[in-house]
Amino acid sequence: MSYLFLFILGLAVGSFLNVLIDRLPNEESIGGRSRCDECLTKLAWNDLIPVLSYVKLRGKCRYCKMNLSWQYPFIELFTGLVFVVVGSMSPLSLEPAYASGNISINQSLLSLHTSFLRMAAYLGIVSTAIVIFFSDLKYHIIPDSMQILLFAFSFLLVVSFGLTPQLFLDHVIGAFVVITPILFLFLITKGRGMGFGDVKLAFSMGFLLGPLGGLTALYIAFVGGAVVGICLLIAGKRGWKSKIAFGPFLIIGLITMLWWGERILEIVKGLYGV
Repeated sequence: MSYLFLFILGLAVGSFLNVLIDRLPNEESIGGRSRCDECLTKLAWNDLIPVLSYVKLRGKCRYCKMNLSWQYPFIELFTGLVFVVVGSMSPLSLEPAYASGNISINQSLLSLHTSFLRMAAYLGIVSTAIVIFFSDLKYHIIPDSMQILLFAFSFLLVVSFGLTPQLFLDHVIGAFVVITPILFLFLITKGRGMGFGDVKLAFSMGFLLGPLGGLTALYIAFVGGAVVGICLLIAGKRGWKSKIAFGPFLIIGLITMLWWGERILEIVKGLYGV
């Protein structure tokens, strides 16, 4: 699949993700024309071309001349690059199977269909993860609609690898294993130390990654959160009682294990002799 196509697709999707990031936490409709955050003027189509419009307007609103948020081009470019990375790691091709001569064209087409399904699931997961990351970072809210989508795409990805009863059970166990410590923290802190959105996110993360992968992702999230929290304290940006969104760290753990999980688990098993 053309990397240029994936990049352009990612830019367009990233533009839509910006809409979701700012509207869903505020319970606004995702329909309707985008407006300037400052003057609330409806933007024309040529104000909404991913990245290019921002560059052409030099980062300022065409109407009120106020600075536009860096979030918009950043999310668009980031999503475009992520789509290219996903495409490079999940190539869609008949060649590996059909060229060997040991597999029929029908089997090859089935393999291609599975590859499309798998890539769609990966792209869906990373797109949803981007919305969750920035929504929680910016508003301290993880929209329920994104939670549902993340679980749906996770289920789709698991199914694409062949869903047997034992495999399904393993993933369900993973969901409950990972959700347990997060739910415990939520209950003992009465929601002050951990939000219920984090609990729901941990469930999807555990289902997607399984017990060991999910717990490793959770460990990465806790370590990352602790390091950032300490750095913010030292820099004087936060106090001891300040709230820090934990969803972004869960997303970092999830994506890390989704892409490099096998290598990381090999290291973990080697260290603990599992």
